[in-house]
Amino acid sequence: MQPSSTGASVATSDALAQPTLRPDDRHRPDSRRLPGGPRLADDRHRPGQRSFRRANLALFAAGIATFVLLYSTQGLLPVLSDDLGLTPGRASWTASAATLGLALGLLPASALSDRYGRTAVMTASTLAAAALALALPFAPDLTTLVVLRALQGAALAGLPATAMAYLAEEVHPSALASAMGLYVAGNSIGGMGGRLLSGWVAAGLGWRWGLAASAALALLAVLAFRLLIPAARHFTPAPVDARALARTVGRHLRNPLLLRLYALGLLFMAVFGAVYNTIGYRLIAAPFHLPESVAASIFVVYLVGTATSAAAGRLAGRLGRRGALYVAIGTTTLGLLLSLADSLTFALLGLVLITAGFFAGHATASSAVGRTATEGRAQASALYLIAYYLGNSLGGTIGADAYHATGWPGAATIGLTAMALAAGVTLYATHRAHAGARTGGPRGRLSAQ
Repeated sequence: MQPSSTGASVATSDALAQPTLRPDDRHRPDSRRLPGGPRLADDRHRPGQRSFRRANLALFAAGIATFVLLYSTQGLLPVLSDDLGLTPGRASWTASAATLGLALGLLPASALSDRYGRTAVMTASTLAAAALALALPFAPDLTTLVVLRALQGAALAGLPATAMAYLAEEVHPSALASAMGLYVAGNSIGGMGGRLLSGWVAAGLGWRWGLAASAALALLAVLAFRLLIPAARHFTPAPVDARALARTVGRHLRNPLLLRLYALGLLFMAVFGAVYNTIGYRLIAAPFHLPESVAASIFVVYLVGTATSAAAGRLAGRLGRRGALYVAIGTTTLGLLLSLADSLTFALLGLVLITAGFFAGHATASSAVGRTATEGRAQASALYLIAYYLGNSLGGTIGADAYHATGWPGAATIGLTAMALAAGVTLYATHRAHAGARTGGPRGRLSAQ
């Protein structure tokens, strides 16, 4: 993808954050050159620096806040079904509405971050979402709860795409994969903590108190983020320009490598939505008959995601990006197959493998987006996350309906279908890379990246 010739607009604002590097400097990670000026030391955050640790911890806390709120109802779905008389498919809308709202809000939020700054938008986003969380326990019916959850998801949109752009701009390229992995690890801790906290509290006090507890935890994480986040040093403000934004989005959507990464994000998240929207129902039903408080504890499996997210960068460094994706797809598929057994041991082992494979695949694909986009990084990340959260909404709702119709095999089939498609996308990328290696053409080099 070639840089745009437009001025200081949304289309080029991310390019202006790092294009103090000239083309011949891009392979010199320890230097940068100001236009018309001398070569300067690269001052982006590196491992071992205090600013690097603070940035990582701040984004870790932001990930916790975001995903505590985003998935606060997922651990409550069986309780909501019992209390409000809902099928799994209808109850799942309290989870799917939030991810759908987030998906729809990502591009507008990324444009605002180009104008007002990454840290300002991330702070406003998480505070607004936490304020809406305080209203959720007072929702009188399902419709009100779903509407509030959609608004909350839209409010949260300012954090995910902006956080990825912040890391791509402020962290040295040599440390980007590990920083992104730690951010995704914060997402997994937040997702686990939100589900566990709301599920445990709801088991004793009801779903309204469960949602209130999630809101309190998220507020603490937002405060930690604001206190820790280093000021941006490589961000250049740009006016919001709808036409420039459309041009940037169009360029990203014509990039075949980015399109493959977006498809992988959607497919991995479809599996995750289908599995985690229905696992609570499966564990409290025959043949397991676990108490609701014990079933809610299953989300401790998210710790596996924390470890695999942090290790995904090392895995990609050893096997290459496509090699890491093959491992993630195979691990997820094996977990889905094991989960079909009517054995609690195999069901839990399957869930562990599904979670590990999902987080490895997501961390690999999301870090590749930041490295692939040479301009408009916030928009490139936003498009990835739109696909990712649409996958959650689609997989979660379709998986819940499939579970209601045929039980766990229906939900697992949705996941296996998604992984077969992900394998097809990765095999196609491998074929393109091999063809490019033979011809040496520019399209082949793009495929091989």
